[in-house]
Amino acid sequence: MTKRGIDARVTPNGSMDILSRHEVTLLRNKRNAQLQEVFRRCALAVLNCGSLSDDSEGLLAAYPDFKISVVRQPRGIKLDIQNAPESAFVDDNMIEGINSHLFSVVRDIIYNENVVTKNLSFNLQSSEHITNFIFHLLRNANLLKTQCETDIVVCWGGHSIGREEYEYTKEVGYQLGLRELNICTGCGPGAMKGPMKGAAVGHAKQRHELGRYIGITEPGIIAAESPNPIVNELTILPDIEKRLEAFVRLGHGIIVFPGGAGTTEEILYMLGVLLHPKNQGMPYPLIFTGPESCRDYFEMIDQFVGETLGKEAQALYEIIIDDPNKVAKKMRQQLELVKRYRRKRRDAYYFNWLLKIDPIFQMPFAPTHENMATLNLHFDQPAHALASALRQAFSGIVAGNVKAQGINQIQERGPFEIHGEAKIMAAMDTLLRAFVVQGRMKLPGTEYTPCYEIHKS
Repeated sequence: MTKRGIDARVTPNGSMDILSRHEVTLLRNKRNAQLQEVFRRCALAVLNCGSLSDDSEGLLAAYPDFKISVVRQPRGIKLDIQNAPESAFVDDNMIEGINSHLFSVVRDIIYNENVVTKNLSFNLQSSEHITNFIFHLLRNANLLKTQCETDIVVCWGGHSIGREEYEYTKEVGYQLGLRELNICTGCGPGAMKGPMKGAAVGHAKQRHELGRYIGITEPGIIAAESPNPIVNELTILPDIEKRLEAFVRLGHGIIVFPGGAGTTEEILYMLGVLLHPKNQGMPYPLIFTGPESCRDYFEMIDQFVGETLGKEAQALYEIIIDDPNKVAKKMRQQLELVKRYRRKRRDAYYFNWLLKIDPIFQMPFAPTHENMATLNLHFDQPAHALASALRQAFSGIVAGNVKAQGINQIQERGPFEIHGEAKIMAAMDTLLRAFVVQGRMKLPGTEYTPCYEIHKS
């Protein structure tokens, strides 16, 4: 249903309020129509904060007349907005948190493309240059704090989870907050919101006023998973691979809650990185956790990892069921090991330079029908390489589920075909079927039609 929104002219509040005339000119460059459309979609998603839908195309259909443009001012910029969702305003004034998120979109979509990318000599085919590029983007977003501890806990998990699982993520976040640990998630709903909400209460009880609730997303995801209102530091990386690398470079430990294809993609990415021989011996706490009702879920994940990547991969994580206090206590203890390791090797606390990330995890994967059909899902390769291929398979499924481009491909050409060795495909098929039955592919109340077909070779 088409909706009529609010027109407004918005001034940045504490973000991008000091720009040179040259930078403003670059921001107003509209010659790249594709970039402008990405900007429009991301901005609309931010303004639709609090939505319970993961239908990005439905959001665009509801606000077909939504427009946003940069207005030149003598001392900087303003944004001219037409037909924005009313939920972004109170008494005709934009909510401050949404204002901050909106100008994060300007910075990360327009500024980074027109100013950072084109004016610094990055070769994005080089592994070293990709890592340096991510460093520049995170520094530009003011996420790298030099006076920091090893206290950023990345929380991964599904946007489509039940109430019991959501409450559990809040309780874990609360226990982390009591220990003055900061939270970094994909910034959406469900398991991305719960830990932040819980940590905010824990921080308040400890009178910890500098709590950080970091959201890291990318253009294809943000429209389907609008930033939740607790996020106070938002950044949008150019693609899923850079987003994942940003998580593991910025974070000091990872907690994984129940989720679907996207969470499995993240698990496979992290296991693939840690399986690389050059990362052996590097402490990087990885904990899988959920309420008692999720015991079978994590046994299923553990079985899938064992059948595809083996015991070495299973040894990289710990599963803790129904014990938020133990999760937080264990994470706090292991972060001390991370701190000692970084200090001994003189690595920065705010960015993990020592972690080796193979180029196969850095190069953007385009989830086309051709690329999905030719993935190397066989055992005749190192475990970290197989983890990369499996990660790409699940990335394609995520694209077919929630990303506009992937959804359009499925509508035009039918489901992706995924081929591979029989044992791997059987394990993958079992896992995905369970996700569908458990409602982990889409938000509750929406029927799921698989965007993939499994073929055993």
